[in-house]
Amino acid sequence: MGNISLLALLVVLLYGLSFYCIFRILLSYRTTQGAVAWIIALLTFPYIALFLYALFGRNRFSGYVRARRTGDQEVAHLVDALQSAIGQYQSGAPQTSPELRVLTSLVRLPFTTGNHCRLLHNGSETFDALFDALDKARSYVLLEFYIVRNDHIGRRVQDALLRKLHEGVAVYFIYDDIGSAGLPTDYIESLSQAGAQIRAFDSGNRRRRRFQINFRNHRKLLICDGQVGFVGGINLGDEYLGAEPTLSPWRDTHCQVEGPAVRVLQLSFLEDWYWVANRVPPLNWNGHEPEGGSDNVLVLPSSPADDFETCTLFFLNCINSARERIWIASPYFVPDLQIVNALQLASLRGVDVRIIIPENPDHKLIRLAAYSYLVQASRAGINIYRYQPGFMHQKVLLVDDRYAAVGTANLDNRSMRLNFEMTLLVTSSSFVEAVTRMLEHDLTECIQLTAKDYQDRSLLFRLACRGVRLAAPLL
Repeated sequence: MGNISLLALLVVLLYGLSFYCIFRILLSYRTTQGAVAWIIALLTFPYIALFLYALFGRNRFSGYVRARRTGDQEVAHLVDALQSAIGQYQSGAPQTSPELRVLTSLVRLPFTTGNHCRLLHNGSETFDALFDALDKARSYVLLEFYIVRNDHIGRRVQDALLRKLHEGVAVYFIYDDIGSAGLPTDYIESLSQAGAQIRAFDSGNRRRRRFQINFRNHRKLLICDGQVGFVGGINLGDEYLGAEPTLSPWRDTHCQVEGPAVRVLQLSFLEDWYWVANRVPPLNWNGHEPEGGSDNVLVLPSSPADDFETCTLFFLNCINSARERIWIASPYFVPDLQIVNALQLASLRGVDVRIIIPENPDHKLIRLAAYSYLVQASRAGINIYRYQPGFMHQKVLLVDDRYAAVGTANLDNRSMRLNFEMTLLVTSSSFVEAVTRMLEHDLTECIQLTAKDYQDRSLLFRLACRGVRLAAPLL
């Protein structure tokens, strides 16, 4: 009898917790499909769904939102200083275009001119430029990376930072606590003991330390002295130099920027730093205009703490605004229905839509999910290409001959709604031409997929693809 009572009590507790979670979902859900899926799971299999909801269920980074509101009081004077410093560099030309003007309203940041952007095509180019910038740093270094490894590249970064600290250069370093889970304690302690301000970007309430897989800081950012900045898909690891045997070579892209846009990048870094350190470091807001700098740049940070789904709206705006072509390179192609519909409409109105994805992604489920979109894509004339040599990890977007973007955001639910991402959008013709040439070369190393590549596979394979697609919000 006692066992029955205990079992009944456990069932009541499980369903009580399930109804509490459902209450939270109804108050805060962002997509109907996701909310319905969670509610059905919580009512049907509460003993499994409750655990999964604890890991994946939150869709709003409320702790960061509160910190941002508090931090706004701390950084308000820096916003004023930034506006004053870049006032003469604010570019009005791109903002005369409605689709670009809406992006400035979305992120509440201006286009700046007087920048010089350099496209970095691979890990070798990127690390050469990163270490050169670190060597030249004289005042401070800001780093923010999703993955930091304790391998050759990771230790080179550590050594470079230790030298800078010895020279009196301040170091502020954010790493993601899940992405860099393998980073040993002594790596962090050696930097901290040398004077570096180094913090993990934990994803929940820092007092409770609630384990939460969502809300990763997926940004890859380096800023030196407020003069030069780097944004793109490359983390701090040897795999970008061909050291990962099963997926080599890794194909990725980064961007180096000098000029007023670097100070806008700093402002975004400060919000993240305030979350992890609860204070604002002294930084340089004066900067300089690089010689020959004429690039128009918009910094596009996006996060689950935003008022809007910034990343989703950015992609939708670009797709809907394309007139002649939109080419997107993304290692993870698991779009939601509104992105798929926008791509279909673009193709149906005559836009050249090309999606470049890897033949061999680092997550096999992603490969299965991507196949499930082939029929919809082919019917609308969307061209999907699989990059053959190694693992393509770049996140690049090209719209007509008008603008291009390089950043950290993928075409999946995590980037759209759950991750902290960073994108640089550049309208200058020279940069757009460089991105065009790069993607044209990438396309020569791709195989185009059609609906037959899905339809001619076995029934088991097609069922697996469709089944994995159901889990798209978690991939």
